Amino acid sequence: QVQVVESGGGLVQPGGSLRLSCAASGSIFSINAMGWYRQAPGKQRELVARITSGGNTNYADSVKGRFTISRANAKNTVYLQMNSLKPEDTAVYYCNAVLSTTSLYTLEYWGQGTQVTVSS
Repeated sequence: QVQVVESGGGLVQPGGSLRLSCAASGSIFSINAMGWYRQAPGKQRELVARITSGGNTNYADSVKGRFTISRANAKNTVYLQMNSLKPEDTAVYYCNAVLSTTSLYTLEYWGQGTQVTVSS
């Protein structure tokens, strides 16, 4: 009943920018946090950025100062603004939502992923 869908990936040149979007929908009681993870071929999935319902954020050291995570006000939507992109940012980016479908349980849901390729 819950869906997490991300979009906005694509091909961009080094130094360019992309903006990813993620929307959670369905039978959602509350959302604790939403964030972005990425996984490159042969690499471990890593946290990129995360934002809590209270607005607190954290970033991977590798993207700090270049990427910004934000929320749509009163919406189950988050964005990842990616600037000064580098080839090493190339990966599949996944949206993660920590949410409750009832007042009793909190679970993690994942989007299908969107490909980001940084290449000249």
